[in-house]
Amino acid sequence: MPINPDVVGTSSEPTERSWTSTDCLLYALGVGAGCRDPAGGDGELTDELEFTTENSAGRPQRVLPTFATVVGGGGPPRASLGDFDPAMLVHGEQSIQWHGPIPPDGTVRTTSTVTGVYDKGSGAVVVTESRSVDAESLAARFTTTASLFVRGAGGFGGERGPSGPEPLPDRTPEHVVTVTTRPDQALLYRLSGDRNPLHSDPVFARRAGFDRPILHGLCTFGFTGRVLLHTLCGSDPARAVSMTGRFSRPTIPGDTLTVSMWAYEGGVRFRTDTQRGETVIAAGSFTFS
Repeated sequence: MPINPDVVGTSSEPTERSWTSTDCLLYALGVGAGCRDPAGGDGELTDELEFTTENSAGRPQRVLPTFATVVGGGGPPRASLGDFDPAMLVHGEQSIQWHGPIPPDGTVRTTSTVTGVYDKGSGAVVVTESRSVDAESLAARFTTTASLFVRGAGGFGGERGPSGPEPLPDRTPEHVVTVTTRPDQALLYRLSGDRNPLHSDPVFARRAGFDRPILHGLCTFGFTGRVLLHTLCGSDPARAVSMTGRFSRPTIPGDTLTVSMWAYEGGVRFRTDTQRGETVIAAGSFTFS
């Protein structure tokens, strides 16, 4: 059987992941920090030295909240999910809930549980929730939830899963911010740990059905998270509460990304589009204090 629906409820053994100041700096560069993007559409420039350096005068290092996707992921062994071509696996959705700012160095202990396997007909969706706590104090750090879409693995007769989110408000967004990725963005981002050749090897990318290597979904997620942090939280990671989004189309390194935000009490709904008018992150939600 290509997908094993019996894996639902399976939890991994707790695993520990440590990081250093350098890991946080490299991640920040991997998601575009330091390129001095326009903020809020008013022409002002975002200063990100506290996220890209550790020794600037009067600027103690801080960590981009979406770094949680690098150190907080996990799940059962890939083999337990079933037998399928890894080239057919793409990231479907991602969410994070934070329990405070992430320190520049630390260690978390993460336990991951498969919470759902759904039959979408054209493919299968596997949902994993990973809860990370501080390895010493056991205080909650963050919880990440990832949905993986395996193309061609549907049709096994399972539940279809939750319905889609509500449509975005039918009004002009309160904020619109545009940022640009680098042509070599995927090569830089992969140094944070995701070495999937889909994002670097043209031969592998063609086998997966793409003309060229595509940008990591979590890199696009990180670019979007930076925009939300600077626009809505005054660049203060302590104010970020949660973020979720659905990867609807691939991003190509070098693309321009426009994040549109519709406010509601306690947060925003958002959408990220390319310069081609393609929505690459849909059904976005971000809450903050």
